[in-house]
Amino acid sequence: MGKSVNKVILIGNLGKDPEVKYTPSGTPVAKFTLATNERYKDKDGQWQDRTEWHNIVAWQRTAEIAGEYLKKGRSVYIEGRLQTHSWDDKTSGQKKYMTEIVVSDLVLLGGGREAGEGSSAGRSRGAAAPGGDFDQRAPEPDVAHSTTITDEDIPF
Repeated sequence: MGKSVNKVILIGNLGKDPEVKYTPSGTPVAKFTLATNERYKDKDGQWQDRTEWHNIVAWQRTAEIAGEYLKKGRSVYIEGRLQTHSWDDKTSGQKKYMTEIVVSDLVLLGGGREAGEGSSAGRSRGAAAPGGDFDQRAPEPDVAHSTTITDEDIPF
């Protein structure tokens, strides 16, 4: 069998605060929804907006970071993989499916609604960083190349 790829990259806004729970063995897991928006012209030439909602799951240190720093409305970059679960609905007996993105990389973007002071962006690399040192400090300014970049300078 040839090589396959299962990779998702999303930039969007949280639809609700993350819900953090713990497995029986004590592993943290965070679940939240992320909205991505698309703007297009319809057949009459009118601009239309379409929002797509994504179910997101983060594990281990990334789940803890999501629970601590992410809030409803916050902009975030998510990298991960698609995973689909199925189960039998107890009331209808029908088979149900849910597809979610399992986070491998999470980056806090912009000021967000409760970004806190100091850094306006942080980064967490999923389970690949056991112990997960999460440095929330802003990078040291480069005096020789110092320019101020605002949210209006970013093209998305």
